Amino acid sequence: MPRKDLNEDYLTPQEVADILLVSPVTVRQWAQKGMLKAEMTPGGHRRFARDEVERFARQRGLKSVDGQFPYRILVVDDNEPFSAFLGKLLHKLPFPIELVIAHDGFDAGRKMVTWVPDVVVMDLKMPGMDGFAVCKQIKSDALTRHVRVIAMTGYYTTESARRVTLAGAEACIAKPFDNNVLLELVGKDRLANTKPDDNLA
Repeated sequence: MPRKDLNEDYLTPQEVADILLVSPVTVRQWAQKGMLKAEMTPGGHRRFARDEVERFARQRGLKSVDGQFPYRILVVDDNEPFSAFLGKLLHKLPFPIELVIAHDGFDAGRKMVTWVPDVVVMDLKMPGMDGFAVCKQIKSDALTRHVRVIAMTGYYTTESARRVTLAGAEACIAKPFDNNVLLELVGKDRLANTKPDDNLA
């Protein structure tokens, strides 16, 4: 049924296409197949809720142009003071973020499905499900295999780094680490779009 109250929270097929770097024809095909939910205006034109477009893009690992969606970061560490420190540190990134913290591998697995992040910053040594298993789970699921994984550990060895990168992590760093190194690793996708004078400090 056509809606009469479609406002700035709704996007045209062209606007969705511009954000997701696809053609308007592709957007219309997604809508026709029921993959991307659309509302209809009284004039019979499709409009897409911004939240629905973001959900659709995240579930399929699609990137938005110029970072129009907040960057989602999942921190996984069983040390609560340290995970709180990481939360404060990562908010220094020079672009909008949404951050969620999990304190064990099982909680991380649940959050991966209900709140699909862009990147996971994860300790390797945790009770229950360790970081190696979490990384394998992330990369074996079609819904989350696009998610970037950055591992960290206070028990760094070349073998543990090799194991977790083979499981799908893009990097493994030793604790304690240089704060700027972590910020650059986490934000490298978005930092490419920031101005040269942007500062991580």
